[in-house]
Amino acid sequence: MTTINNSPLKPHLLTRAVKAAGGFAALVAALLVTNPAAAQDRAITLDEAVKLGLENSKTLKLSQSKIDQAVSQFEQAKDQALPTGKASFGYNRAQIPANKLTFGEESINLPTSANAWLGTVSLNQTIWAGNKLRYARESTNLLTQVARLDAVNDRDQIAYNVISAYYNLYKVLQAKKVVEQNLATVDAQIKQSQRFFDQGLVTKNDVLRFQLQRSNIELNGIDLENNRRIINYNMDILLGLPETEQLTIAQINDANTEAAPLANYIDTALAHRAELKQMDLRTQVAETNIKSIKANASPTLSASGSAYYVGVAANPIPKSGNFITPISLGLTLGWNFGTLWTNKNKVTEARLQREEVVINKGIYTDNIKNEVNQNYQAYKTAIDKINLLQTSINQANENNRILESKYKSNISSATDRADAQTLLYQAQINLELAKADAGLAYYTLLKSTGTLNK
Repeated sequence: MTTINNSPLKPHLLTRAVKAAGGFAALVAALLVTNPAAAQDRAITLDEAVKLGLENSKTLKLSQSKIDQAVSQFEQAKDQALPTGKASFGYNRAQIPANKLTFGEESINLPTSANAWLGTVSLNQTIWAGNKLRYARESTNLLTQVARLDAVNDRDQIAYNVISAYYNLYKVLQAKKVVEQNLATVDAQIKQSQRFFDQGLVTKNDVLRFQLQRSNIELNGIDLENNRRIINYNMDILLGLPETEQLTIAQINDANTEAAPLANYIDTALAHRAELKQMDLRTQVAETNIKSIKANASPTLSASGSAYYVGVAANPIPKSGNFITPISLGLTLGWNFGTLWTNKNKVTEARLQREEVVINKGIYTDNIKNEVNQNYQAYKTAIDKINLLQTSINQANENNRILESKYKSNISSATDRADAQTLLYQAQINLELAKADAGLAYYTLLKSTGTLNK
């Protein structure tokens, strides 16, 4: 905020300031007034904004795709327990140019050609493999739950992004209202000081000081309008709305929620944060992986059944005396006992991976505690600022009222009058910003406890 210097201004600088004020007034009027034909204002509540953000989030759609992939992998792990089967049917023809075998005085004449049809059907079922298939199902099921918790994290982040944008838009719109109110107040003071100047009660310098104050307010208004347009566009994209839609805040609750003890928020975070739940699931995955690796040293038992069709006629259609159909059933017990000494280092590595997950959970726990404490202190500070700024506004109002009365009685100078208005203007902006900051700080605290969407 630009402050007003108490020293007298040179006449040629004052003339330039008056001209600049007119130019700024035209520019800010063009920026602050929305053209109804170009866009239509849409009042939106915070709940509606969060709902739209969640419904239209591409990030959440990607998260759902990852969940679907994890579910598919779980189903594939279940399929591994099903029996495997194969079937084949083929034809072979053999030509035998040298078809005579002689054994002393006796000889055997073979045919010059032979036909062979070979068909096989086999079915295999693993009966026991050290529970490796069960461990595979458990592991993929746990990873599916981890993917779902990733989606919960993404959902919380999207909701928080919407809330943050909503409060930023609220802060800009509230500041613009204060700008408009102060412009109206300054315009009234300009008219009054001009009347005093015509009556010879004040100097031209006094009139120009109010006009300079108006120019400073208009400059602030231009910056605010630029920020509003950026935030509005970003929110349109975030909520899946047309990019030209102009948003306004339908309602917003003042941040007057009394903070519970810090320990309550920390306990809530430790119970609800998705990251800690994921660490618990990953610990279970690591433990399951250890069991699966140990199962490599277990014997395996499987059952199989096979049926064959062997035909020697050129015609593949079965004909008595031209084919045989052997059928075999069997059980196979196997044991790769070399894993007794080659598997131990793999088990050690899996245990180290589990310990790494446990240590990471401890790190996450400490970080979450620090995050909750930081957000808790920020919220309490924001509430304290609101109370202090409310007191400062009361003081600024009283100071402004006294100096306005003195100025009308020609007791105080135009500089003192302008300074009083500037202090009141700044206090009003600071209060509105502090209210918005406190509201956002409360939602930030909720996010850090994992209860933003609950």
